[in-house]
Amino acid sequence: MYFRILFGFIAACLSLDVHAAAPSEGTPFSLITAWQGFVAIGVFVFAYIFVILEEQIEMRKSKPVLVAAGIIWILIAIAYAGTGQSAVVESAIRHNFLEYAELFFFLLVAMTYINAMLERNVFNALRDNLTAQGFSYRGIFWLTGILAFFISPIADNLTTALVMCAVILAVGGSHKEFIGIGCVNIVVAANAGGAFSPFGDITTLMVWQKGILSFTEFFALFVPAVVNFVLPAVIMSFALPKGKPDTAVSQQTPIKTGGIVIVGLFIATIVTAVSFHNFLHLPPVYGMMFGLGYLKLYSYYLKRLTHNQYHESDSIPGSHNNPESFDIFSKIAKAEWDTLFFFYGVILAVGGLGFMGYLALASEFMYGTFGPTGANILVGMLSAIVDNIPVMFAVLTMLPDMSHNQWLLVTLTAGVGGSLLSVGSAAGVALMGQARGYYTFFTHLRWTPVIALGYAASIMVHFWINGG
Repeated sequence: MYFRILFGFIAACLSLDVHAAAPSEGTPFSLITAWQGFVAIGVFVFAYIFVILEEQIEMRKSKPVLVAAGIIWILIAIAYAGTGQSAVVESAIRHNFLEYAELFFFLLVAMTYINAMLERNVFNALRDNLTAQGFSYRGIFWLTGILAFFISPIADNLTTALVMCAVILAVGGSHKEFIGIGCVNIVVAANAGGAFSPFGDITTLMVWQKGILSFTEFFALFVPAVVNFVLPAVIMSFALPKGKPDTAVSQQTPIKTGGIVIVGLFIATIVTAVSFHNFLHLPPVYGMMFGLGYLKLYSYYLKRLTHNQYHESDSIPGSHNNPESFDIFSKIAKAEWDTLFFFYGVILAVGGLGFMGYLALASEFMYGTFGPTGANILVGMLSAIVDNIPVMFAVLTMLPDMSHNQWLLVTLTAGVGGSLLSVGSAAGVALMGQARGYYTFFTHLRWTPVIALGYAASIMVHFWINGG
C-alpha cells in the first residue's frame, strides 16, 4: 500500500507542467519540477534513513536532519538567486524558525521540570512504592498501563514509559515473556494517554500552539484514547503468567527535599500556560517561561535551605558534597538536546519542502485521493514508520480544509499510530534500549494486529462520539 501511494505521488510530480514554476514577484514559486527540488527530496529521504537507523548505527538523530535542513535552504537560496525575491526566502525561513523557537522554549521548560523531579527522586519513589506492594503479574500489568495512560498527559510519554518500564523490569526478574508484554502495554498506554492532552505529545502540542484546537477540545479524544489502550490490553492480558513475581524491593527511595513542591509548581506552570493562551490570548510558551520563573525562584530558596541545613548538621565540610543540594542550571543542561535539535532540523527541512511546493502537492494528492478520513488514518499509519513529528508538522503546514472533527481525528491518529510498531514512537525506541533483550522490534510486532484493532476501534469510537 505504501509503495502504491509513493508511486502515485511521484507520478503526480512528473505529470505537472514544468512551465507552472514561473516566478511571480513577491510570492514563492514552485520548485517541484526543478533540479533543486529533486535534490532536496533526495537529501531529506537520505537523512531520514539515518534517523530510522539511529539505534543500529549509533548516530544521534539530530545530526543528519540538521545537515539536511541546511542543504534544503541552500538549494532554495540558489533557486531564488537573481530573481529579486530574496526577501521572500528570508521571510519564509524566519517564519519557520519562529515556529521552532516557540516549540523549543516550551519543551525546554517541560524538560527542566521533569529533570528536577527525576533528581528529587519523585519517579524513583513512585517506582519503589509500586514494586513493594506485592501485586500479581496481572496487577502490575494493569497498574503500570493505567498509570502510564494518566501520567503521560501531564509529563511527556517518553519519561512516563521509562519510569513504568523500570517497574516492569524490577518485578519481572528474568521472566522474559511478562517483561515483553508489559513493555508493549506501556508503549500503547503512554501514546494513547498523550493523545488527549496538549502536554502529552509533541504533535498535540503543535496542534494546540497552532490554534487549531483549544485546550479543552482535546478532551473529546479521551474516550477514543481509552479504547485504544484498553482493547489491546484486555487481549494481551490473557497471555500473562499467573501468580506473583518473586522479586521485591527491600528498601524505598525517599523523595528529596522540595520534590513534592516541584510537582506542584509544574502543575501551576501548566495552569499558567493554559491561562495565558485562553484568557490573555498570548502564546502558551510565554506562560511556560513564566512558570520557569517559579522553579528558578524556588530553586534559590531550596539551595539556601539545604545549604544551611547541611552546615548545621556539621556532617562533612564543604557544601559541594551535600546530597540535597539543588542547582537549577544543571537541570536545564540535562535537557534532551538531541531531541530539541532534531525538532529544529525537522521543522526547517519540512518547512523548506513546503516552501518548494511539495507539501501542497502532497496535500492535494492525499486528501484529494483518499478524502479527509482516509488521509488522516493514513497519517497515523505513516507515523508508525516515520516519526509522527515531521508527519504532523507536514499536515499543519499543508493546512488542508477539514472539519473540526477531522482535525481531532488526525490528532488522535498521529498520536496513537506510532504504537503500531516499536520504532514508531520515542517511547518504543527508548524501551527497546532500556529492556534490551526482553522488549524488541519483533516482540512488539507480534502484538501489532491487536494494537491495530485498538487503533481502528478508537477511530470508530471517535466518529460515534464526536461525529463524522
